[in-house]
Amino acid sequence: MANNLGLAVKPVTEYAEEEVKKVCEWINTEEYKEKNFARQALVINPAHACQPVGAELVAHGFEQTLPMVHGSQGCASYFRSTLNRHFREPAPAVSSAMTEDGAVFGGQNNLFEALENAYVLYKPKMISIFTSCMPEIIGDDLTAFIKNARQKGHIPQDFPLPYAHTSSFNGCHIHGYDAMLLSILQYLTGGKQIEGRCTGKLNFIAGFDVNTGNYREYKRIFKEFGIPYTFLADISDSFDSPCDGVYRPYPGGTRLDDAADSINGKVTMTVGPYATTKTFGWIKDNYSGKHVSLPTPFGIAKTDAFVMKLAELFGKPVPESIKAERGSAVDAMTDAHQYVHGKKFAVYGDPDYLLGYISFLLEMGAKPYHILCSKGSKKLEKEIQALLDTSPYGKDGKIYINKDLWHMRSLCITDPVDAIIGDTHGKFVARDAGIPLFRFGFPIFDRVNLHRHPLIGYQGVINMVSAICNKFIDIVDETCDDRHFEMMR
Repeated sequence: MANNLGLAVKPVTEYAEEEVKKVCEWINTEEYKEKNFARQALVINPAHACQPVGAELVAHGFEQTLPMVHGSQGCASYFRSTLNRHFREPAPAVSSAMTEDGAVFGGQNNLFEALENAYVLYKPKMISIFTSCMPEIIGDDLTAFIKNARQKGHIPQDFPLPYAHTSSFNGCHIHGYDAMLLSILQYLTGGKQIEGRCTGKLNFIAGFDVNTGNYREYKRIFKEFGIPYTFLADISDSFDSPCDGVYRPYPGGTRLDDAADSINGKVTMTVGPYATTKTFGWIKDNYSGKHVSLPTPFGIAKTDAFVMKLAELFGKPVPESIKAERGSAVDAMTDAHQYVHGKKFAVYGDPDYLLGYISFLLEMGAKPYHILCSKGSKKLEKEIQALLDTSPYGKDGKIYINKDLWHMRSLCITDPVDAIIGDTHGKFVARDAGIPLFRFGFPIFDRVNLHRHPLIGYQGVINMVSAICNKFIDIVDETCDDRHFEMMR
């Protein structure tokens, strides 16, 4: 073992090679798997991030909005770097820089100074405030703090300051997304509902989706239909802006006026029901028009449902161009199904994405075999099981709710599969099990530009089919002997 300077590093504890080898072999056994699944208090390599990451993502989705972490600078750096590494784009945010004295006396003064500086230096149109662990543990009252900040003149009385409590020790990134989106919509739409007014627009919420290609694909579909829309929390330009030598701290996002007027929309739709539970519940009670919740449109069936619902809600026929795309997607699946038919997959991730992976795999004749969600519910488990029951390829699938990727390692080693689908954190499992990892989801740190490739819709079907099948073909080419190294696969 050595560091970057070439200096020897002495381990804290020395172990004999025989002992290390013995343990390495033992952790691959059924005996160890039983002990692994018996643990309760310890989490190893969870397949989720913390709440503030989701809250910051929402803030970047609105026009000239500055995310502010009420908490320590270290926490803010983690949230920013997580988004930065996934998108390889700046994720500008500020913090109230709480330290030890804030932990004792509270962070009100830190928040006062942070708001005053951020407003003057960065000239945002809105500051979106969310918390990390420290202020949540000591019980900082953001409602009172913000009221006092306005009264003392640290921030103008009418300046938008939506806020959410997003403790990192509870929930995960999708819950932080939900809490922050709800707060922003409640703030912006306050007093904006007009009796009898209808914008004629679709208010669309993608949920916690960190694939900018998906956002652009949704917009393209709406354009094909001729449907006017307001994309609530639009991160497409925020994290996929041109490199032209000019730094833009706020390169995109939903216009605040459009978000405020969304309460008068014709239809409000979410395709991330698990990531917008509270938000959509509030929308159903407060927004005009119709309210529709659909699963994320992965695969043919879920995209069909999405497309047909748009046609129904706006009284428009499905465009011929969309029909042709469907035909191309089905053709791509037909051309390639033999490369994945019958193969077993381990899948993990956020609930909305996880359901999409399973639906797609079943359509391809593949077997979702080990299915894991590290922050799930009984409702999700029942929905996954119902989906598995729709196909003979789902009959052997096993569901693991609130388990982590060290559990997944035991599963893939003792009951092998052909591949795994999930984010970058699964690469250790994939390496140990000797199987390919298909990087869909969040975060993806170790590959580039994948967030620009849409996974939703019919084009997403083609992209997923191509990525998965071509990798299996690559493996055949890389591992076969000369006699079977063929031109045609």
